[in-house]
Amino acid sequence: MESAMTWTPDQPIVAIKDVHKSFGEVEVLKGLTFDVAKGDVICIIGPSGSGKSTLLRCINALIPINEGSIKVEGQEVHDPELDELALRRKVGMVFQQFNLFPHK
Repeated sequence: MESAMTWTPDQPIVAIKDVHKSFGEVEVLKGLTFDVAKGDVICIIGPSGSGKSTLLRCINALIPINEGSIKVEGQEVHDPELDELALRRKVGMVFQQFNLFPHK
């Protein structure tokens, strides 16, 4: 991840700016913007179909975004020059089992 050398720990480790993702006519991510600082632990929660897994897949460069920017350690995730395997060595995803909370 070549341009990651310009990233410093005082900057967000993940920076998401105005991210949009659609599947056909269905807009799943609608202008999402947030930062994650190094050492932070976050949870993405919401009802089924709200875009949680889609967001994680976009951050991990598994699916492309329609517009906006996702950076991990300063490297644009959707840069054609990105070493996707190097990114995926740094980015982990944990999916909750769908029936973890049977009353929901």
